[in-house]
Amino acid sequence: MVNHQIIGDRPAHLSPEDLAALWENLREQRLFRQEQLRQIAAAPHAADPRLCRSAAQAEVQGKLAASACMVLADVEAALQRIAEGRYGSCHLCRRSVERGLLMIVPQARYCARCQQVREAGR
Repeated sequence: MVNHQIIGDRPAHLSPEDLAALWENLREQRLFRQEQLRQIAAAPHAADPRLCRSAAQAEVQGKLAASACMVLADVEAALQRIAEGRYGSCHLCRRSVERGLLMIVPQARYCARCQQVREAGR
């Protein structure tokens, strides 16, 4: 059976090096998304949709901004979970989120099984 306990301030399946690498990755993602949002907001078309070449261009910019905001919120939440010692636990079943999944998607909130269940329910 897999040990799903929290040891100290980290999940048992993550080494201190893993956690440090994930924290740094999340910080870099946060900076990237913040800069992306600044650039979108600074673009002339962001302030005045009439300056866009087309309604489709305005729609794409709006969707990019919404996506960046959503990812930024997920990244901020993951950094908060690290700070609180709750990082790496599935929000649904409370088991550990797989190390490999966290290495690919460090802001993951759900283990692979619960993520599949959530996606199947959509």
